[in-house]
Amino acid sequence: MVLLNCFATLQRRDDYPAGFPEAALVQFIEAYAAQLGTGENLKVSAPELLDDVRFRDWFARLERGSMNRATAAWASRIMGTWDLRGILPSIKVPTLVIAHEGHPWIRPGHSRYLAEHIPDAQLVERPGFWGLFWIHDVEWVLDEIETFLTGSKSAPRFDDRVLATVLFTDIVESTQRAAEMGDQRWHWLLDEHDAILRREIERHRGRAVKSTGDGYLATFDGPARAIRCALAINEAVAGLGVELRTGLHTGEVEVRGEDVGGIAVHIAARVMAESGPNEVLVSGAVPPLVAGSGIEFLDRGVRSLKGVPGEWRLFAVAG
Repeated sequence: MVLLNCFATLQRRDDYPAGFPEAALVQFIEAYAAQLGTGENLKVSAPELLDDVRFRDWFARLERGSMNRATAAWASRIMGTWDLRGILPSIKVPTLVIAHEGHPWIRPGHSRYLAEHIPDAQLVERPGFWGLFWIHDVEWVLDEIETFLTGSKSAPRFDDRVLATVLFTDIVESTQRAAEMGDQRWHWLLDEHDAILRREIERHRGRAVKSTGDGYLATFDGPARAIRCALAINEAVAGLGVELRTGLHTGEVEVRGEDVGGIAVHIAARVMAESGPNEVLVSGAVPPLVAGSGIEFLDRGVRSLKGVPGEWRLFAVAG
């Protein structure tokens, strides 16, 4: 059995300090059910993603597709009454308890209690902030489970990681534009936008990974080509009457079939979120790699990127 960020009970007891006080638990459950399907539950699940409009909208659709509010309210109330402490000593199967210490609302004391009261349970704790592990921490979690189940960790697949320059684009004020234009005209504009981006990415020898709805993700094997592609895209889409935010970062990416992932992709997305209309913004990793190319940069200072450790100096491409 593998328990990931689990609890024996949500309510605080004399011998169970990790739980919620009764009044706070009722408030938490009622708020969760009331906000289901709006994306606002990210405040307690992954607050660092709350301002990511695209992810919040997707998360809201995920919630609405999972259950309605009446079912959520019923299930939450039932979950609030659970108290499984009495059965823990009777568990007779090998058990791994995984705890993300910085989880927004499942405190590490829950997992420690489970590990102490399930016979011979193994506890693994992960430092730092991890809300939605399936967004931030998939590989580490799978490695721990694989080691527990098989006794060893698979050798790393080095061929799955490559050095690339990641480019993210996003249409400025896309939601407002869509509302102003109406569905039919907006879909036409998106089709034209996508065609322009695919053409310019191919012309600059990049790889169009996927559309992100109102933007694009692409990779390049050289940062100078990625920058020139971004500038060409801005010029080409001007005829559509839209402005783009663009972010670039160079680092190792994980190749997942036709898709890419990893921290380098997250950094590029966060850099894009910091850019202004028609601005091509790059991380500090990029300028040294294009020295001698004639590309010039303007220092935009040091920023904190949501969900990315440390501080990052960003630069805007001049011209």
